[in-house]
Amino acid sequence: MMTMTKTKAIVNPDEYYQRSEVSNSDLTELKNQLHPHMQYGDREAAFRFGSIVDAIITEPSRVDFLHMTIDGEQCSEEEFLHAREMQRALRAEARRDPFLAKVLELSDTQRFMVNKAQEFDNGGFRFTLDTRCKWDWWLPSCHFGGDLKTTFASTQAEFDNAVDFFDWDRSRAWYMDIAHSDRDFIYAISKKNCRIFKKFINRGDDIYNRGREKYEELAFQYWAFNLV
Repeated sequence: MMTMTKTKAIVNPDEYYQRSEVSNSDLTELKNQLHPHMQYGDREAAFRFGSIVDAIITEPSRVDFLHMTIDGEQCSEEEFLHAREMQRALRAEARRDPFLAKVLELSDTQRFMVNKAQEFDNGGFRFTLDTRCKWDWWLPSCHFGGDLKTTFASTQAEFDNAVDFFDWDRSRAWYMDIAHSDRDFIYAISKKNCRIFKKFINRGDDIYNRGREKYEELAFQYWAFNLV
């Protein structure tokens, strides 16, 4: 029988999350304040589960696989075994996908970057913000990286829609511009059927341009609100 525990956030103790520079998550929080909308599903539970998958795949040193804990925080058997199933699906995909195999083999994981006084242009008005990001995967020899996502999408079309709906395009453009990289990628694992979806982004393509337009508007609003 699977044992259940009360849902509680998995809090990453990394000092990155206490830093003062503006992150993509800060922009998301601002967007939710400016444009509140109905939430579908349990956002906190989804964030918790995504944090478990991230830790198992990119930060296994934080995980006690025998006792099903992350940083000492107990996971339910159900969520932990589900996350492990998704990890196995990603590894199986890597046997068919040479690029993913190299990502899993060669990437620096959970690497953070800071860009002091990053320049922004909002309709000709220039301003600066100190910015930060934290990569799930960073390939130092290639000078680009990518993101790991969990998703309720079960088809390619649903995943494509999720990239825009959840502003994953914005996060990828944000990361690319902090790192001054010209390429980026997303690998997403379906929570429903463990199917693997992928998206490759290049500077100047539709996904990058849409994402940059999104973050430039929010960055200006963030800068303006912090003047008062």
